[in-house]
Amino acid sequence: MTQAGKPSPLQRFVVAPSRKVWRGLTSMRTALALLFLLALAAIPGAMLPQRDLNESKTLEYIEKQGELGVWMDRLQLFDVFSSSWFTAIYVLLFVSLVGCLTPRIWEHLQSLRTKPVKVPRNLKRMPRHISETVDGEPAEIGARIEKNLRGWRTDVRTVEPSTKYPDGAVEVSAEKGYLREFGNLVFHFALLALLVAMAIGKLWGYEGTRTLVADGEQVLCNTSTAVYDSFRSGAMVDGTGLEPFCIRVDEFSATFLPSGQPDMYDSKIAHTTDLSLPGDEWPTTQVQVNNPLRIAGDRVYVLGNGFAPTFTVTFPNGEKRTETTPFIPQATQTMLSEGAVRVDTPAGMYPNEDDRRKNQIAIEGLFAPDAVFPHANLLDSASPEPHKPTVAIRIYKGDTGLDTGRPQNVYSLDQRLIDQGRLTQQASVNLGMGAETVLPDGTRVRFDGYERWASVQVSHDPMQTAVLVSSVVMVLGLVMSLMIRRRRVWARIVPVAEGDKRRTVVEVAGLARTDQAGWGEGFEEQARGLFAEDAPKNRAKL
Repeated sequence: MTQAGKPSPLQRFVVAPSRKVWRGLTSMRTALALLFLLALAAIPGAMLPQRDLNESKTLEYIEKQGELGVWMDRLQLFDVFSSSWFTAIYVLLFVSLVGCLTPRIWEHLQSLRTKPVKVPRNLKRMPRHISETVDGEPAEIGARIEKNLRGWRTDVRTVEPSTKYPDGAVEVSAEKGYLREFGNLVFHFALLALLVAMAIGKLWGYEGTRTLVADGEQVLCNTSTAVYDSFRSGAMVDGTGLEPFCIRVDEFSATFLPSGQPDMYDSKIAHTTDLSLPGDEWPTTQVQVNNPLRIAGDRVYVLGNGFAPTFTVTFPNGEKRTETTPFIPQATQTMLSEGAVRVDTPAGMYPNEDDRRKNQIAIEGLFAPDAVFPHANLLDSASPEPHKPTVAIRIYKGDTGLDTGRPQNVYSLDQRLIDQGRLTQQASVNLGMGAETVLPDGTRVRFDGYERWASVQVSHDPMQTAVLVSSVVMVLGLVMSLMIRRRRVWARIVPVAEGDKRRTVVEVAGLARTDQAGWGEGFEEQARGLFAEDAPKNRAKL
């Protein structure tokens, strides 16, 4: 303050506005508004393609939208959950909730330490009240009431003689249900711990996905982010501190309902944390939906599956190349899949690099596990079960783009190479298992069969246990706060003279702190049992 009693400029323009902003931010109304705003902000992330999930589809969507797509990209609508505005809302919500919960935690902690409220002046105003005249000394009756209120927090006071109470009085205050406040305290502590655990888990967690052919040959080693098809991580993960382990999908099976919908996926996954251990000595584990493999603090899930056709290309000089490549399902109920295969020429077959690029083989088309031809030669699949595996493919010769360094969609050929004439179509055929076709230059392409592939996700969340424990404790605290009844009982014992005899007037009143803690119809009987001499036998429990 200044000498004239006016606030200083610092207080007027910095302290007071900051205090006002903080109070507004940490109000429950603001927390609810931010929670609603966060839900709205997440809608674009669910409606629009996201770059961290599928960059190629996102870029294709932006290109189709033209100038609108460019502006949407500038507004980070394709990176919603890592955008600056979504992060700002999340941080503000976190700060608001912490600011809301911290004072409430302190209030609940203080309420656990408070004594029962003193006896009100007029007990007759309480919802439940009785008054009885009994024999006995006030101190004796007060001690009896305190004893019978076992399990209650009690406070016995002796009132000195006064105009209202010439012979003094004894007052008993009692309260039960403090565990209700303890439940509130536990709930708020657990909620705060849950928020902190989730934030830490997002910062130090990561998820990586990879498609593996279930032939026991392809191995995924969690040693670098480069081994994944897609990798998402928190801000504190740079990919250098991954827990080392290796997995291999040896077998995969899928069962389907009569409608064609998936019923169960079952994978046999070999794994090891000892990278020097030979592959044939790795232990195996059956991994199913919602039953992941837990290894080195990470979890390995099986997310999707499909078929990987195997093609053998025999070049004019007799050398062969065999490729097994995953095709992506286009119809989940029939597993009709599409994909592309790129086959390089054998080493030394064409010493000149330009000649080698002009003689690469590319295959693009469809795979049907249960082939049918509803319209002439148009391939379709009747079911997801592999009863009659067939492919409908177009075979190209030329530059497949393997040496350009430009990223390509693994499931389709680069249309620009075809439009530029660098890839020329040589044949378009339907092939069953074991069938082959011969290209004009004598190259043979044979469809050998198929393998199953599985899409595995490696998930790391260092706070998974903390989130689970916080959630369980939060539910227990909530149940405790809802189930436990909070009640108050007051008794005033006043000695009175009735002729030559001295008797005692006992007033007992009860108050339920919540609507659910009502006394019912038996309050009077219960209250009389508090000061009756045979109370331990007859009194009803309050």
